[in-house]
Amino acid sequence: MYQWRKFEFFEEKSAGKASIPSEIGGNVRCCSSGRGRIAVGCDDGMVGLLDRGFKLSYAFQAHAASVLFIQQLKQRNFLITVGEEEQTSPQLSPICLKVFDLDKMQPEGSSTTSPMCVQILRIFTNQFPEAKITSFLVLEEAPPILLITIGLDTGSIYCIKGDIARERITRFTLQVETVADKSLASITGLGLRVDGRALQLFVVTPASVSLFSLNDQPPKRHTLDQIGCDSNAVTMSDRLDLIVGRPEAVYFYEIDGRGPCWAFDGEKKFLGWFRGYLLCVIADQRSNRNMFNVYDLKNRLIAHSMVVGNVSHLLCEWGYIVLIMSDKKVLCIGEKDMESKLDMLFKKNLYTVAINLVQSQQADAAATAEVLRKYADHLYGKQDYDEAMSQYIHTIGHLEPSYVIQKFLDAQRIHNLTNYLEKLHERGFASKDHTTLLLNCYTKLKDVEKLNKFIKDEDGRGEHKFDVETAIRVCRAAGYHEHALYVARKAERHEWYLKLLLEDLGSYDEALLYISSLEPDQVGITVKEYGKILIEHRPAETVELLIRLCTDDWESTKKRMTNGMHLVMLPSPMDFVKIFVHNPKSLMEFLEKYISKVGDSAAQVEIHNTLLELYLSNDLSFPSISQEISIENRDPKMGRHKGMTNGSMTESRVKMNAENKDLKKEKDHLERQRKGLALLKNQWTSDMEQPSYDAFLAIILCQMNAFKDGLLFLYEKMKLYKEVIACYMQNHDHEGLIACCKKLGDSTQGGDPSLWVDVLNYFSELGEDCSKEVKEVLTYIERDDILPPIVVLQTLSKNPCLTLSVVKDYIARKLEQESKLIEDDRKSIEKYQEDTASMRKEIQDLRTNAKIFQLSKCTACTFTLDLPAVHFMCMHSFHLRCLGDNEKECPECAPEYRSILDTKRNLELNARDQNLFFQQLKNSKDGFSVIADYFGKGIVSKTSPGPPQNP
Repeated sequence: MYQWRKFEFFEEKSAGKASIPSEIGGNVRCCSSGRGRIAVGCDDGMVGLLDRGFKLSYAFQAHAASVLFIQQLKQRNFLITVGEEEQTSPQLSPICLKVFDLDKMQPEGSSTTSPMCVQILRIFTNQFPEAKITSFLVLEEAPPILLITIGLDTGSIYCIKGDIARERITRFTLQVETVADKSLASITGLGLRVDGRALQLFVVTPASVSLFSLNDQPPKRHTLDQIGCDSNAVTMSDRLDLIVGRPEAVYFYEIDGRGPCWAFDGEKKFLGWFRGYLLCVIADQRSNRNMFNVYDLKNRLIAHSMVVGNVSHLLCEWGYIVLIMSDKKVLCIGEKDMESKLDMLFKKNLYTVAINLVQSQQADAAATAEVLRKYADHLYGKQDYDEAMSQYIHTIGHLEPSYVIQKFLDAQRIHNLTNYLEKLHERGFASKDHTTLLLNCYTKLKDVEKLNKFIKDEDGRGEHKFDVETAIRVCRAAGYHEHALYVARKAERHEWYLKLLLEDLGSYDEALLYISSLEPDQVGITVKEYGKILIEHRPAETVELLIRLCTDDWESTKKRMTNGMHLVMLPSPMDFVKIFVHNPKSLMEFLEKYISKVGDSAAQVEIHNTLLELYLSNDLSFPSISQEISIENRDPKMGRHKGMTNGSMTESRVKMNAENKDLKKEKDHLERQRKGLALLKNQWTSDMEQPSYDAFLAIILCQMNAFKDGLLFLYEKMKLYKEVIACYMQNHDHEGLIACCKKLGDSTQGGDPSLWVDVLNYFSELGEDCSKEVKEVLTYIERDDILPPIVVLQTLSKNPCLTLSVVKDYIARKLEQESKLIEDDRKSIEKYQEDTASMRKEIQDLRTNAKIFQLSKCTACTFTLDLPAVHFMCMHSFHLRCLGDNEKECPECAPEYRSILDTKRNLELNARDQNLFFQQLKNSKDGFSVIADYFGKGIVSKTSPGPPQNP
């Protein structure tokens, strides 16, 4: 005890001013706490109830004489007392037990305020002889069942069990081991232990400690110790252990015997238990004083110690320790708050005590961590870094890690920092920055073993305890590529795994193999990301990989649907075009292989467009050619350029290589143009309305790269004949131009004869002698009568290099034709004039001369004409009966006359149809003849009168 530290964790709350109220006149014989008040029993039979301020709530006369024992129940608001009554008969014992219901008061008409007494029970009967009561204890089992144990000075324990208020009870007696000295048989203490359904009773006498198992019938006694204690030195702990105080020590008893003991010297007048503390009132023989000590047995310290007077009762209520003195004064002692206790310990640098204190009192984790932090700061200040770090580790999860990390960033304390960061990761509180720092520590220490363990260690779910991306990045930066690869592959970070293989290790074959092992969707993503590097170093293998991916060769792309069919989810080749940005030759190879395997693709238009662009491009980069030149310039035996030994040989070799390069380049260009023209033709055959490529884009590409054959094909397919001959004109290919016009200008084959007009204009503006070509052109113009001679002469007059001899024969033939046409027209005019004159003469005769009808037969029936008859001016005569209802026109001449009227009517309608007029004008070789025809038929000459004008 003398080695234990003393602290003032408790303080007096009443300042020595509290006392039992003066209204309670008798001496206090017994006390009981519970339900927020203290009940005191006096030697005059009065019972008083005190509130928190030790004020008297009310008092009542419980017994006629002294109150010996009192106890408040916790589950029901009942008060049980044992006291002396007036002895009315020598055969009846004055000692009785009363049960008061504190919730029920006496009727208002009564003289005093007192609770209702619900039962009075005689303790001693003929079967239970009277003896001095030395101990009293009540247990509430299951309300209203009570177990009352009464210890006697004879070593017997009277037990009353049942519903006391209704007097449905059973009585039985327990007897401790008999001793010769009757003074040592008195029951000095009782303790009840309830463990589940097990009910056990501790019994203490001055000579023994016994245990009764009340579940057994009859109850069995078990002696725990052969030495006991005096009265008031017995209590129960919160763990239901019996505590016995003797002059030499304090002993703990469990159901199987004596437990630990604590050597506290001095006579134990009172023992108590409060919130895990042992309370002792000890008589110090040397100073002849009474000491009140509060022991923290777990932390081995004295939480409070003070000198007290003559204590008569020890209680615990309201969170305080209450000491009632024999002079009725009261000491109320309360525990200080945790913060005050810790401040007291911190000032004395007693951090271990503080830690033990917060842990023993089950403080929250944050408060414990704060104590550990202060202790660690204290150790850090003393430069005990290892022990400080061990304390900081205990704060993980509550203390901000940066607080600790900043203290251990010095290179000399890197081991401590590494330890702390490892614990952070083990407990799952590490961030990305912590992972980076820990891996940097490993690399600085070159501790490969720990690095391996950290990288390859997993939690119970097979997951890493760190941020994967951070670990990969740090290992990569430190040159630990193997570890970075392990983490990336384990975590299925394909992008990082390939980045390491390709950018750091240059393992292109392994990268391709790894990509091949992935699922198709992952393959597509990774190839888009790293395809440029793969194409640069492994073009053939990469192209083969893409062909497998984009075609149904990749078996894993087939996913079975519920109806049993296969749904092939294939990526488009155009998704990967951008990875060929520096290697168009490989792109061309890829697309060619694809279209050879896949005949009909959703992206075929885009593919053909891209292939056309590659085929028709004037220049492609060929890195392989430059590499071949570099290899040829090296001497395989000497390991250096031959040019270093012979300048003239080097110069000739370089010149020859350049010529070979140009030759190879030109050959490749022609081959690509051949492929381009074949693609244009194959993808737009005669039976196809539209090509499987963008025709307008193809025209632009052919124009940009001066690909004449492609342009001619496209213009011809799109019926852009004028653009076709423009190509020949641009290249001054006169022979090809005329041949093209022969093919495209033949109207009988659906051609455009106006092409000859453009050709004639071309030769007229050429500015050089092209008599031969002009004569041939004039032959076709004359054959199809495309232009009037005057227009031909005006057009050819623009070329000063052409002579009249070129058109002499043409003009002669045209003049002869015109002369013949003029003669024919003159004859037609004379005939029309004679016919007109004859018609006018006939009209005049009809108007001025009489007409004699001499026909004797009917024109219709050829019978002799008789009356009634009808004669027409056309000299036809008919019987009236032969005409029927129509006697106004000649049946013979009416059809001809009617057709003439219909023709005239149609001409008048056509005169109003402007579209028909212009259509005939456009389609005619000689537009003037169309206009003349309209005038000749009298259609255009008719004009409607305009609106009348005001004078």
